[in-house]
Amino acid sequence: MSILGNRVVRKEDPKFLTVGGTYVDDIELEGAAYVTYVRSTMAHARITSIDVEEARKAPGVVAVYTGADLDLEPFPPTMPMFNAAMTRPWLATEVVRFVGDPVVAIVTEERYQGPDAAELVFVEYEPLPAVVDPEQSEGSDVLLFPEAGTNVVVELAFGRSDDLFDGCEVVVRQRIVNQRVAPCPLEVRAAAARWDDGRLTHWASSQTAHGTRDAICQRLGLEPDQVRVIAPDVGGGFGAKVGGYPEELLVPWLARALGRPVRWVETRSESMVGLGHGRAQIQLVEIGGKRDGKVEAYRVTVLQDAGAYPQFGAMLPYMTRLMTTGVYAIPKAECNSKSVLTNTTPTVAYRGAGRPEAAAAVERAMDLFAAELGMDPAEVRRVNLIRADQFPFTTPVDTVYDTGDYERALDLVLDAAGYSDLRAEQARRRQAGDVRQLGIGLSVYVEITAGPFPGEKEWGAVEVRADGTALVRTGTSPHGQGHHTAWAMIVSDALGIALDDVEVVHGDTDVVPTGTGTFGSRSLQLGGMAVHRAAEDVIEQARQLAAELLEANPDDIVVDKVGGRLHVAGTPAVSKSWAELAGAAAANDGGGLAAEVLFESTMPTFPFGAHVAVVDVDTETGRVELTRFVAVDDAGRILNPLLAEGQRHGGIAQGVAQALLEEVRYDPDGNPVTSNLADYAFISAAELPSFELVPMETPTPANPLGAKGIGESGSIGSTPAVQNAVVDALSHLGIRHVDMPASPERVWRAIQDATATR
Repeated sequence: MSILGNRVVRKEDPKFLTVGGTYVDDIELEGAAYVTYVRSTMAHARITSIDVEEARKAPGVVAVYTGADLDLEPFPPTMPMFNAAMTRPWLATEVVRFVGDPVVAIVTEERYQGPDAAELVFVEYEPLPAVVDPEQSEGSDVLLFPEAGTNVVVELAFGRSDDLFDGCEVVVRQRIVNQRVAPCPLEVRAAAARWDDGRLTHWASSQTAHGTRDAICQRLGLEPDQVRVIAPDVGGGFGAKVGGYPEELLVPWLARALGRPVRWVETRSESMVGLGHGRAQIQLVEIGGKRDGKVEAYRVTVLQDAGAYPQFGAMLPYMTRLMTTGVYAIPKAECNSKSVLTNTTPTVAYRGAGRPEAAAAVERAMDLFAAELGMDPAEVRRVNLIRADQFPFTTPVDTVYDTGDYERALDLVLDAAGYSDLRAEQARRRQAGDVRQLGIGLSVYVEITAGPFPGEKEWGAVEVRADGTALVRTGTSPHGQGHHTAWAMIVSDALGIALDDVEVVHGDTDVVPTGTGTFGSRSLQLGGMAVHRAAEDVIEQARQLAAELLEANPDDIVVDKVGGRLHVAGTPAVSKSWAELAGAAAANDGGGLAAEVLFESTMPTFPFGAHVAVVDVDTETGRVELTRFVAVDDAGRILNPLLAEGQRHGGIAQGVAQALLEEVRYDPDGNPVTSNLADYAFISAAELPSFELVPMETPTPANPLGAKGIGESGSIGSTPAVQNAVVDALSHLGIRHVDMPASPERVWRAIQDATATR
């Protein structure tokens, strides 16, 4: 009987719930000095002088470095299509471009001495005008890089048709803000470095150990065999810990310059302004069609806030474009975008990375279209869904979806929510004039994982050791996903070795020779498949060896998955254990039973689902309470429902948080006003109901496991469902749109404006 598909309890949890994880800050590093960064307190200014003399004399100070002390080339833009003049210095020397920009690095004997010394650094600034609003950036006289001649990082122009909406009976347009959010991983950024005989060992809180190694090699001029990167337990990443930041990558340089180990851990306040932010799109949606609810044309025009330096966030609109039309069979669609600089923290990938933004746009558009027609939003969606018999389906922007059954997902979620009863209760409250009005929000979504292009790769290896246990090495780099459990399940299912006898190793570039990492919901489809294929290769080796030892035909050898032994079919009494086979293999050629696989995908996959959010809105105070959340999330064949549900819970919580609470805000001068968790509304269990998760599985042909990604689905479907629910609760007042987050003040003001208009 296969273990796959069972609710296997996470192997990782006993350690985390007892002794705890081992994070970068827990690494014992004898003789290590500590780094503290002095950061810009201004959003945009010219540096006229930096006085570090008093800081050098402070107790415990080992060294103080400014940008002028570094023999390092600036960071080029992340993507080759970005404006090449928009480079990022390791430490700002001439101009600071956002509050939090590193200016000085102080190294001290003890951690507590660094902040004290930092107070003695005097930086004189000549203030420059700041541009904070991305809608003002392109035409602004304020240029972050005057040598670039523009604040536009990149424009993705795929064409705009003047006649796109010709023939439409109804056309609706709406400006939508998909606000800037902070990732807020529980473990902040951290790095540590030690040199031994010219070779670097670097510890990083990273989603990509090998990516960090490659960045160090590129920036410091090293060869891969000179660098070992270890990503130990990582306390959350959400996309923001993909790649390396200057503050992290400077740690090895400092350790080499000082001839001793060096470590750095940021504070939470530093994290809020230094760790890359997410989302930050302004969207203009236009949707048109017939009065019977059929959508004929759709356009979304995206303005992406890239922040002060062009990182991956500037490319998010490309991912948004891939998913332009969502789950709908819209004949004509366009998506164009422009990414611009502002004097704010740079934007990066954040859970979903462009796909939640696409879903938020099209799902709000469908509700706006339904409201204009006076139709139920569920029925408008049903009319326009791609049918199950249309897959593989090519969208108007040439994205090819693998499999789906969107109407079934919608039916399941509406039935589980008791949709007709909810509408009846809503009508009753409206009729009674209740202060607390009921809102019902829908979203039907699709996203892309293990993409965006075919040919995505990941490495995995399986080895059966002399004692009959198995070692799995993987190029994925988990930070809470449960890879130890999932990969052990795959190997246990294939080899019949007990789950507890399978060890999983990751995040060490000396042990795992290559790897891409964990992001974009790619792990099971790529890393899991590499482990699966490696296990199959080990079985084939074992069958050949068992056939020799048992004097049988290899085709007649079977694996007893219950007993973990190999025998001739029909004669289980005479068998060989994995320990015996591993020993024989080692005796034969010294290599043992082992296989390595670099798995390459043939196509991306497209998870999908449908969500219903139910909210109560207090029309006197504007307070929103999420009372129910029902979700169908189809990620293909599910390896472990317990792991999948954990990912769904986390994603939904983050999506709800964006809809109701989270927003990074700046004042007009570029000063952050949400730079700690007292001012930034971080969601907790107190704001969330128990989620009602409905199962659904539509396998994909993209890999033998039939699996799609699940890590980001919850955050993609939940945000527009909750936003739609808030607007739905207020729709009888004439309110058609409320931007996120739906804070009490914002909702209250919308109600007051609507009342005044009436």
